[in-house]
Amino acid sequence: MANAIKVVTGKARFSFCNVWAPKSINGGDPKYSVSIIIVKSDKETIAKIKAATEEAKKDGIAKFGAKFTSGAGFKTPLRDGDIDRADDENYANCYFINANSTTAPGVIDRDKQAILDSTEVYSGCYGRASITFYPFNVNGNRGVACGLQNLQKLADGEPLGGGRSRAEDDFDDFEDDDFLS
Repeated sequence: MANAIKVVTGKARFSFCNVWAPKSINGGDPKYSVSIIIVKSDKETIAKIKAATEEAKKDGIAKFGAKFTSGAGFKTPLRDGDIDRADDENYANCYFINANSTTAPGVIDRDKQAILDSTEVYSGCYGRASITFYPFNVNGNRGVACGLQNLQKLADGEPLGGGRSRAEDDFDDFEDDDFLS
């Protein structure tokens, strides 16, 4: 990925957040990954992503030849949530990018302090992502891929999927008058 083009997103929502432990998808190599949900009104982030994708296409043509982007089956990372995730209201009026990496991303908070508690960054929270774009041409699959670099959590959000609650939210303060018996 010597020619990877880096983009830092604006505020987005994280989904399918596997940033603490790598996960294997369909028997592939385990990777850290996140789906970055970007509202369509974030024109600045969308423009940066489109420009980075175009640069990666040029790198792909230089590396793999003039036919790299031609024909059916060429993949680009920016996807339309209204089309590709029409059945999921969390993707409505949004674009999304799936980013992954074989190395763990750095994860920081709003004050740029490392987040070490894995419950702090989850599917549904909001943040910014540092991602890279690069061309690929493997086993007949070709296009532009998105690499996950780092994440910055900006705000909590309603957890997505699974609906798992946090332990500290499940229990109120417990008063036990008879704690010695």
